[in-house]
Amino acid sequence: MGLAQQTVERLQLGLALARLRDAANKSQQEAASAIGRTAGRISQVENGKGTLNTDELGVLLDFYGVAEDERETVLALGVASRKRQSRRGYVDVLPQPFQRMTDLQVAAEVIDWYECGVIPGLAQSPAYIRALLSSADSIFWEASERETEERIQFRLAQQRRVLRSGQSKTINLVFSEDTLHHLIGGASVMRGQVLHLLQLVEENPRLTIQVVPNSVENNPALGGGLVALEFGEARPVAFASVLHGPYTYYDQPGDTEPMRRIFNRVRELAMSPEDTRSLLITTL
Repeated sequence: MGLAQQTVERLQLGLALARLRDAANKSQQEAASAIGRTAGRISQVENGKGTLNTDELGVLLDFYGVAEDERETVLALGVASRKRQSRRGYVDVLPQPFQRMTDLQVAAEVIDWYECGVIPGLAQSPAYIRALLSSADSIFWEASERETEERIQFRLAQQRRVLRSGQSKTINLVFSEDTLHHLIGGASVMRGQVLHLLQLVEENPRLTIQVVPNSVENNPALGGGLVALEFGEARPVAFASVLHGPYTYYDQPGDTEPMRRIFNRVRELAMSPEDTRSLLITTL
């Protein structure tokens, strides 16, 4: 059987299986033996270049000790990964979507992230995250301190997984200048957020932060946000920020190339990393 065309669904399936295998402390050879396949086949699937049938996935999930929601999600991804019809975008409506979004970011070689009015998630300080998510309690979900705390801890864990993944990764973060003037949690939280940005750049030489000045004319991404991910040999994946509802992932050139051009344009309009650093310092 030849290699399957890589899609977002197959990439998400492969990354989820690799994460679950690592959590179970199993090798690719052990996983292959459990379903009567070769280690090469497991590698293909984990790299988003192959698929498995439902029975094989079920045996693997038993072998990894995966149950309940995550099991159902992986099986659903398996079904989606075997579909061959063309589509514009993949809408992730399965449980735990942020886990799969994090898997994609961890695997990416390049992360390009633009936001308007809010600090990109990877660069948010713990206090900023707490204030931002606390403000959403009772609005985006029913009032629940436990739900809010779980979301805060997941966001922090997401940052650790992506920023400390151990692989060489380029991260370019761009946001609009008004982001620095929106009070999230109060003046002390915002000051801490600026210090956090400066520290991130110092600690991560392959991470750049740029601000698009309010005075810039013709910003093509005003009022929106997007994330573009590159994976080396695999096709790029991109998605737009949403206030509510599931993310739609795009991997077709007709969508990813315009989104790439948008990001490149806002980087051109933005202050240089050096001038951005100076701006941040003046806000303290």
